[in-house]
Amino acid sequence: MGGACSRKRDQLDNEDRLARGVSGKYCKSGSSKWLTTSFSRPFIDMDPRSGKCPSLLDFSVRRVCNDIDQFDSFRMLPRDITQLILNELVYSQRITDISIQAFRDCALQDFHLGECPGVNDDWIDVISSQGSSVLSVDLSGSDVTDGGLMHLRNCSNIQTLNLNFCEHISDRGLAHIGGFSRLTSLSFRKNNEITAQGMSVFAHLVNLIRLDLEKCPGIHGGLIHLQGLTKLESLNIKWCNCITDSDMKPLSGLTNLKGLQISCSKVTDAGIAYLKGLHKLSLLNLEGCPVTAACLNTLSALGDLQYLNLSRCHITDDGSEGFSRLGALKILNLGFNDITDDCLGHLKGLTNLESLNLDSCRIEDDGLVNLKGLLNLEKLNLSFTLVTDVGLKRLSGLSSLKSLNLDTRQITDVGLASLTGLVGLTHLDLFGARITDSGTNYLRNFKNLQSLEICGGGLTDAGVKNIKDLSSLMVLNLSQNCNLTDKTLELVSGLTGLISLNISNSRITSAGLRHLKTLKNLKQLTLEACRVSASDIKKLQSTDLPNLASFRPE
Repeated sequence: MGGACSRKRDQLDNEDRLARGVSGKYCKSGSSKWLTTSFSRPFIDMDPRSGKCPSLLDFSVRRVCNDIDQFDSFRMLPRDITQLILNELVYSQRITDISIQAFRDCALQDFHLGECPGVNDDWIDVISSQGSSVLSVDLSGSDVTDGGLMHLRNCSNIQTLNLNFCEHISDRGLAHIGGFSRLTSLSFRKNNEITAQGMSVFAHLVNLIRLDLEKCPGIHGGLIHLQGLTKLESLNIKWCNCITDSDMKPLSGLTNLKGLQISCSKVTDAGIAYLKGLHKLSLLNLEGCPVTAACLNTLSALGDLQYLNLSRCHITDDGSEGFSRLGALKILNLGFNDITDDCLGHLKGLTNLESLNLDSCRIEDDGLVNLKGLLNLEKLNLSFTLVTDVGLKRLSGLSSLKSLNLDTRQITDVGLASLTGLVGLTHLDLFGARITDSGTNYLRNFKNLQSLEICGGGLTDAGVKNIKDLSSLMVLNLSQNCNLTDKTLELVSGLTGLISLNISNSRITSAGLRHLKTLKNLKQLTLEACRVSASDIKKLQSTDLPNLASFRPE
């Protein structure tokens, strides 16, 4: 059955995943005024089937958007109303080269166009017409060029500028933002054209608080231009494999830095030594860097360090006693390192730990005894370790646990029985564990479960009967259980809170799809390698599941 084999084990963790309804491709951040009004709210719901009555304002905004071709200008409307109209057009993907012109000279504050197709230099002229009113601009993924950025010079009060995935922006474009002295947040993710020379303009951005240069491979040597940015609190240079130890030296004086992400770079223990004076640093991501446990000698001086990611580094038991000096840690990721139970012995004093990731480490049953004092632990990942059913008994006292990942073939029904006291669990991952129908009886104790994965191949419809009453479930993955039939769909039809359902590689047929009509909140449905066609799912989507946005087969 080998369900675990279907999971990609070489995929790096992504701390930036966001649980939101819009695409996670771009990072949006607007002016403070609109963060809690315009872009935090969903689409205006005008569907009469929802049973909700829209406000007069919502109704008016939607009506204007439906008739957008009839309006040449919104200059005479109050700015707040005009902003809502623009936001709605952006979210509904109806903003065009023509309709954007109606917003010229409206003194708008936010242009979040990162989700829009067709954005180019001509749109910049409309943004420029707002003058000093503009506070936030997101042009991520657009066709804007260096020349287009030149037109933003009239927007001297810009505080947030996102140019992620803009392939036509180079050093010449950077030169045009040097005058934005009030800029506090700047993002240039995944840009191959920016170099150390072009980064010289950053030295003028003295109010910068956030800088994101993730996946910019040409910036080696450019961090020297950040030396004077004493207000900088967050720096992201993940996936910049050009970054070396010498690039860390200019950061040594940025004493207000709270978050630093340099994963997948060439930084070693020597480079980390430059960070010893950054006493406000609370987040440090070194995933995939060739650092060893020797770097803990530097990190132990950072008394505010709460988040440390050392996944896929060169951490071994040698020198791991340094972990005992990181008493403020709340989140620690040690996944995919060559550590054993000896290393865990140095973690038992980290009583503030809330999350611990030991994925694919050589941890065995005896090592788990060192976790019994971590009473604040809420999240534990033991996937692909050497832990067996015997070891799980040592977790019974961790009553604060909410998320437990046991994706490993050594775990069986016996181990699950040892966990029944962890009634606070909201996430349980048994992806590759050998759980049978008998073992699902123990799931009845987990009334608060929101996410459950059992994909080891041992379930039949009889086992699903013990899952059907877990009414808090939002994510359910029962893939790889080839004996599940349409009866399973009938059993889960009462789980009306489900957002994601996966029963791939089973005996599900199109005839069983009728049971899913009650799952009105379902957004993702995966039935690959089943006797179900894409057209069957599309029909169900059009008639009964209006929120279904993603499905397989497709």
